[in-house]
Amino acid sequence: MKLVRFGSEGNEKPGLIDEQGNLCDLSSYLDDISGPNLSGDKLLEISKIDTINLPKIDKSTRLGPCVNNVGKFICIGLNYADHAKEAGMEVPPEPVIFMKATSAICGPADPILLPRGSLKTDWEVELAVVIGKKAKYVNLDEAMSYVAGYAASNDISERTYQLEGTGHWTKGKSCDSFGPLGPWLVTKDEIQDPQNLSMWLSVNGKKMQDGSTKTMVYGIAFLVHYISQFMSLMPGDIISTGTPPGVGLGMTPPVYLKSGDVVTLGIEGLGEHRQLVVAE
Repeated sequence: MKLVRFGSEGNEKPGLIDEQGNLCDLSSYLDDISGPNLSGDKLLEISKIDTINLPKIDKSTRLGPCVNNVGKFICIGLNYADHAKEAGMEVPPEPVIFMKATSAICGPADPILLPRGSLKTDWEVELAVVIGKKAKYVNLDEAMSYVAGYAASNDISERTYQLEGTGHWTKGKSCDSFGPLGPWLVTKDEIQDPQNLSMWLSVNGKKMQDGSTKTMVYGIAFLVHYISQFMSLMPGDIISTGTPPGVGLGMTPPVYLKSGDVVTLGIEGLGEHRQLVVAE
């Protein structure tokens, strides 16, 4: 299934994309696409709904972030060896974990807001993993059973805030609009091999990133297992799994976003984003 949230910001309703590509309203069956509705049993129940009788919504309607009430937005740094190289950093001996504020989450076509004083706002197309049930001290061979599905994300980063001065990466990752998520939550049964998905990102029509999830250092199952040793993963939590090479920081000279730029991205089977960059 491709689950969506549609409508104006803060007033989104749950929906799905049917086999004919229609945007269908699910609000008569559930209150939202969020943690309580992401268990295997609940997703199976939703999959049995006869979409023929569901109200159809105009496709021009805004899509919000595909998951609501996210408790934790967990990001993995330097999880592609070639990206670590372009950043001038070593591949870490274990996953680098940092948090992105959930207030950064926005829809896949909402504007990217350049924070006041921003000089080095950068892009990172990433595969987001959505957790479907509580995961704590999970064994590696059981880790995928805790995954509800996947979405495309953009781990937008202000490099000055992230890497210069004191503090950790979080403040450079958490500005408003720095966590676009969607357009759909694609349930895991629809993705045959999440470790072999092509992914790309363009700025003003010029392709900057062109990679694949197959080059991850630490795969999805390992990340779920690993993170669950340190904290409980809850339904609706997001793990953004890292980015392939081609970020602005790694270019010579570096290239960063400016007001008026248009960022587009996509991941095989997971849909596309298109966002206008706007100065706050």
